[in-house]
Amino acid sequence: MEKLKLLIPEDLLQTVRSSSVDDLLSSSSSLLRLFLGLPQFHQAVSDLGDPDLGCCRKNEETSLDLKRRGNLCFRSRHFNDALRFYSKALRVAPPHAIDGDKSLLASLFLNRANALHNLGLLEESLRDCHRALRIDPYYAKAWYRRGKLNTVLGNYKDASRDITVSMSLESSSVGKKQLQNELKAIPDYQNKQTSEHSEHHPNSYAGVDHLPSLQSEVKLRCVSTKEKGRGMMSECDIEQASVIHVEEPISVVISKSYRETHCHFCLNELPADSVPCPSCSLPVYCSESCQIQSGGALSTKVMDKHHVYQNLPDDVVEHIEGVTSADIYYSEETECIQEHQHECRGANWPAVLPSEAVLAGRVIMKLINQGETAMDLSNLQEILELTHSYSEMSPEIKLELHLLSIVLIWCLNKSCCPDLSVCEASVTQTIILLSQIKVNSIAVVRMKSSGDSLKGIASGNVSEKESIQSLEQLRVGQALYKTASLFNHSCKPNIHLYFLSRGLIMRTTEFVPMGCPLELSYGPEVGNWDCKDRVRFLKEDYFFHCRCRGCSQINISDLVINGYCCVSANCTGVVLDSNVATCESEKLKHFLAAPKSLNHHFQVSEKVYADVGEVASSLLNKPRGSLEIEPEICLICGSRRNVEDSYAEVNKAWNDLRRVGELMNSGRGNVFVLSDCLRSIAVLRTSLHMYNKDIANAEDKVAQACYLAGDLKGARKHCEASIKILKKLYEEEHVVIGNEMVKLATIQLASADSSGARDTTKTLSQIFSKFYGSHAERLFSYL
Repeated sequence: MEKLKLLIPEDLLQTVRSSSVDDLLSSSSSLLRLFLGLPQFHQAVSDLGDPDLGCCRKNEETSLDLKRRGNLCFRSRHFNDALRFYSKALRVAPPHAIDGDKSLLASLFLNRANALHNLGLLEESLRDCHRALRIDPYYAKAWYRRGKLNTVLGNYKDASRDITVSMSLESSSVGKKQLQNELKAIPDYQNKQTSEHSEHHPNSYAGVDHLPSLQSEVKLRCVSTKEKGRGMMSECDIEQASVIHVEEPISVVISKSYRETHCHFCLNELPADSVPCPSCSLPVYCSESCQIQSGGALSTKVMDKHHVYQNLPDDVVEHIEGVTSADIYYSEETECIQEHQHECRGANWPAVLPSEAVLAGRVIMKLINQGETAMDLSNLQEILELTHSYSEMSPEIKLELHLLSIVLIWCLNKSCCPDLSVCEASVTQTIILLSQIKVNSIAVVRMKSSGDSLKGIASGNVSEKESIQSLEQLRVGQALYKTASLFNHSCKPNIHLYFLSRGLIMRTTEFVPMGCPLELSYGPEVGNWDCKDRVRFLKEDYFFHCRCRGCSQINISDLVINGYCCVSANCTGVVLDSNVATCESEKLKHFLAAPKSLNHHFQVSEKVYADVGEVASSLLNKPRGSLEIEPEICLICGSRRNVEDSYAEVNKAWNDLRRVGELMNSGRGNVFVLSDCLRSIAVLRTSLHMYNKDIANAEDKVAQACYLAGDLKGARKHCEASIKILKKLYEEEHVVIGNEMVKLATIQLASADSSGARDTTKTLSQIFSKFYGSHAERLFSYL
């Protein structure tokens, strides 16, 4: 994009940067006309849109080289490395390539099955055998490997049939005799088992989850307000933890940083036996089901009446047909969304352009394929009915949107849709679409567990190099949901949003009375950032000034989250820097000016006064004429603190903590390093307020250091201290508290405190049930 900017004359740059919605047709027309007349533009975008030049094409030579490297690793018994090379080779292997007398794809699937078997991943290995046989039904080694796996898994009927087929395909007498012995051993092995196993035909890793049904009593209505425009409101009282909305996306795109670890369709974590796209090397899926829905046909070979099958029993022939058929992956219920199909020709643009541009391309092609929009996209904005904030965007964002739109339309036209008009109308509509995506798209989040598994430490067996079990959010994708985009933001939301595969689910996190707005968080919440940072972020990224209940009312979290402690040892008051003081002064005016009797959340208001009074009692007693908060002055006793000096001390202590953390994580930590860690947190406590979030983060780091050093008592103490602070910043039952309690339960289990761990787990289960309902068990099954 930088090269394209250099081609634009200064006067046109200024026109584009200062454009409004009304000027878009003119500015996009001028820019498009300029580019189409420049050879440099055509040269710059040719590599993006020409499928014949694309690096995302399949490459037989690369695949064979990766296969050879995988074979070397396998022979050296480095099975994890072998698995990695075979998976890479599968992604770039052309569907019809031959290696020796076998299909390259089939041999790669079998090689990976062998690696998976040696790693103990039996179900995954079985699925890869199935894939090899679907491509080559006469692959004797694949039938043999499948038989061995089914024997180990207790699927004896399948195992017997698999070995029988392998024996019928084996040409050597020695090989046939060995297989005959294998076949005879299966009943003997079966007799040793104590449980019965049913016949097993491996289908596929289940990636996509079914969404729940809405509760019939929940009624929502779209309303328009002066402050926030369109939004959603409840038409009835809604109980806490109620499902209020479920929705499948208009379209989804995976984030670039998760292309190697998550399915490109359902966005779930990839299993070890991931499935590549059959036509290009970019996407990879968790299952055949996701591959089909995304738009790719399965690689398969129809079985003919091979002479070696003629004398086999009917049930064995039926078994062969069942294993080698692709029909089991297709059903009337399977919806082929085909959102990747237009990208599946090897062109570079889906790999190179930003995620929002790829998402825009998917939306455009979906509407074209459904016949909903014209080839000049002139009615695109009317179809989607999504808001945008183009006129409020910065000059540089406007220029970026113009450039992305021209490049995207050009690439779609050249790589997959020659009828798409490369004109000012299509470019203008695409600029609006990108603006809509910028303010309406939702990050698809997955929760990742890191550190010890709770099951692994139940006996108190803790590895010195393993970290505490914890949960973190991964923004694995970006999606556009038409109805969900109507829900407005609040820094103190009353609904929680989460995902099952691509599907979006919203639940209430508190009782919502009839007529109350239903609002979610766009990212920053009270407890996460202070008010000034939240307001700035929302203005810069979503182009509105937040006036939600979290930003218009004073609360203890915004006062203490970055606050300093009073210099008087026994005073619990908070000292603010000038930036926070200015922001909170504005809120204080509104907060104290509103009559308490008019607040229908009376009990909540009373709690706010009590909490604020704990750290800033002077605020609640200020006369109406003097509502300014003076920086560097304690809000209880009036003592002064030099914030600038305190900031320098805090910064040095944090640098020391980071250094200690690096040493502990690298395995070089010891008792002396841990003592440095404790000294650093003592410095923080002398400067920062006891509820400052930096103290909570430091306590968390010290807990981790103690855990790694084997000081489980210290780890528990510091983890509990962190949770205590977070309960002040958030709420007692906020999901963040649940995440921290996972760490505490880990430490308690490692300390053989099963009773404490049980109580902690019970509490975090209640919290997760509030935010995720019955899906908590599905999302956090490992807990």
